[in-house]
Amino acid sequence: MIAALRKAFNEQFTLHNYHQLVDDIEATYGHRPTFRVAETPIFVPHALKTRLLEATEQIVDTLLRPDFKSLSEKAIPDRLRVPGETPHTTFLQLDFGICRDEKGELIPQLVELQGFPSLYFWQDLIANMYRKHFQIPATIHHHFNGYTTETYSQLMREVIFGDSRPENVVLLEVEPARQNTAIDFYISRKEIGLEFVCISEVIKEGRDLYYIKDGKKTGIERIYNRIIFDELERRQDLKKGFEMTDDINAQWVGHPNWFFRISKYTMPFLDSPYVPKTHFVSDLKGIPADLDKYVLKPLFSFSGQGVIINPTPADLEAITDPSNYILQRKVEYAGVIETPDIPAKCEMRMMLIWPDHAERPILVNNLIRLSKGEMVGVRYNKDKEWVGASVGFYE
Repeated sequence: MIAALRKAFNEQFTLHNYHQLVDDIEATYGHRPTFRVAETPIFVPHALKTRLLEATEQIVDTLLRPDFKSLSEKAIPDRLRVPGETPHTTFLQLDFGICRDEKGELIPQLVELQGFPSLYFWQDLIANMYRKHFQIPATIHHHFNGYTTETYSQLMREVIFGDSRPENVVLLEVEPARQNTAIDFYISRKEIGLEFVCISEVIKEGRDLYYIKDGKKTGIERIYNRIIFDELERRQDLKKGFEMTDDINAQWVGHPNWFFRISKYTMPFLDSPYVPKTHFVSDLKGIPADLDKYVLKPLFSFSGQGVIINPTPADLEAITDPSNYILQRKVEYAGVIETPDIPAKCEMRMMLIWPDHAERPILVNNLIRLSKGEMVGVRYNKDKEWVGASVGFYE
């Protein structure tokens, strides 16, 4: 997007350096990313950065409304409500598709948001790997608000560990080593000593939780939660000694209720030029005449599952529970990243952390996904190059 930096990077790029980068990750952390790592980072100009920051603050303002909890109360399914909810989310992700406005200028459009942790460790690592294996100017940065790799890592330690020792804090997942995001877990274990544990391995005695570390039963005081209920409910084969909805002594870091409160469910309540018009299907007075300009999404799914890009009246009429679906104005991604063949589209995730003592969440990092398909996602980008996971360096 910064034309001079894009041209310089494309001219210096070699497949040898790219393969060295991916090999370096595997050699350092003992795990090779199972998702596709993009060949390039993104160079974000000041004008687009300004709009991204403005969009982020407008959305945060909505989450700070005094009535937000009452607005989002119905988002939490009763059977999945977890005790001990925190006053606010600890983690916040805002996904923006990069489009062009009526003047042809770049503008972010919110696609999704989530009150759930993202790849916080991976994003710092991949940015530094791009710097190591390619020539990235020191004048552009992947962090925000003055954070550096060192201060960012310290913030993550403070938020995740609190006053507990690292051995009494776990990252909780469903078979974490087999997750597509496992590289993030390997990095966090090596860099800050955060152990990852499958929910099936947690031992519950009364309200206390334990796991086995180095052959010893070790108490769990804090849980960095990476479990998505949708996946957990599909895995009935797992023998679980403890259910997430149990009343426990351990503290959730990233309380599961916020996964529901800040989600696609929030979209209809947002009013901003950076948010496409979104309606609960249950609130529709009739089928829109311009239905072809909308996307139909189930509220409680992830990785694009259940999304209908080109819904028909029959699709809407077939919904048995319209309160669990939204109809969202389509976001037309622009091909803005010059690559050796065709331009790539880009989705930018603003990654925020909300420490207990802070009045507002803090923007700290970013995630980029490049696509040449109809949607951002693996199945839409098979056999394509210069697509996949990346990071933005901001002017």
